[in-house]
Amino acid sequence: MANNQFDNLNLPPEIKKILKNARSIIAILFLVIVLWSSFFQIGPEELGVILRFGKYTRTVESGLNMKVPFIEQIFKVPVERQQKLEFGFRTVKAGIKSEYTRSGTRDESLMLTGDLNLADVEWVVQYRIDNAYNFLFKVRNPETTLRDISEAAMRQIVGDRTVNEVLTVGRTEIASKLEELIQSICRDYHMGVKIDQVVLQDVNPPDPVKAAFNAVNEAQQEKETLINQAKSEYNKVIPKASGQAQETIQKAEGYATERVNMAKGEVARFNQLYTEYVKAPEVTKRRIYLETMSTVIPKLGNKIITDQKGNSVLPLLQMQLTDKKSTSNEN
Repeated sequence: MANNQFDNLNLPPEIKKILKNARSIIAILFLVIVLWSSFFQIGPEELGVILRFGKYTRTVESGLNMKVPFIEQIFKVPVERQQKLEFGFRTVKAGIKSEYTRSGTRDESLMLTGDLNLADVEWVVQYRIDNAYNFLFKVRNPETTLRDISEAAMRQIVGDRTVNEVLTVGRTEIASKLEELIQSICRDYHMGVKIDQVVLQDVNPPDPVKAAFNAVNEAQQEKETLINQAKSEYNKVIPKASGQAQETIQKAEGYATERVNMAKGEVARFNQLYTEYVKAPEVTKRRIYLETMSTVIPKLGNKIITDQKGNSVLPLLQMQLTDKKSTSNEN
């Protein structure tokens, strides 16, 4: 039929042949474009969200996929890739020696603390897309919204703390609370975003008062050092003193036990002597006297024995030697 149309025209044969070839070429090109538009590739970190006439129809996995050309539209969402938002600075060049700039970021990093002081806070929010449909269609401009949420949450958390907490001991807690608050808001908005980590990159006082804050921080560090030294000395002295006190108490208790036992032994011995004394007073008295003298006399030096009037003096100078010899012989 096409050939008949060209044949009816009053054209030279060469022109008719060119028109026939052009029609075939156009048909082939159209077929190639249709086939080319029907297939698409989804990367290993991505999901494909397909719309038909602007309405969501399905989500496809990574790999080679097919769609209806000119009717269906594809959006590729990097669901497995970790992304980040930087606050208070921007990375100009990433690498071994990364380059950063703070140009135009001062307004987002300058925070008012709970005690009406200023702190310059730099932080990074790392996140992933865990629901491609929600990320595309539930919130308009999700990245901008996430940035606004992060900044508002940081201002809220910093506003509940003193400047000393923000600059020193409260940094870890602030990062943890900020991550929880951002995730909670994203969940309420159905943004399809999962917060992996919040990192406080740097926290400083504003430049005009930085020197004064640094002096305060040095004083606080010195205070902590002195406190730690005092605790160290305390841990050295107090346990030693406690040990010595316990040792003294144990010695006293042992001495008391010894004295009590000795007293009980003396009482028992006295009771036995008394029993024997009652049976034979003279014999027991003489026995006690002799036993006492046998204990006392060897401890004396030179011995002189006299009568009651002192008239007859009988020196027993050899008694000591005799006692020593008798003692050595006994041994």
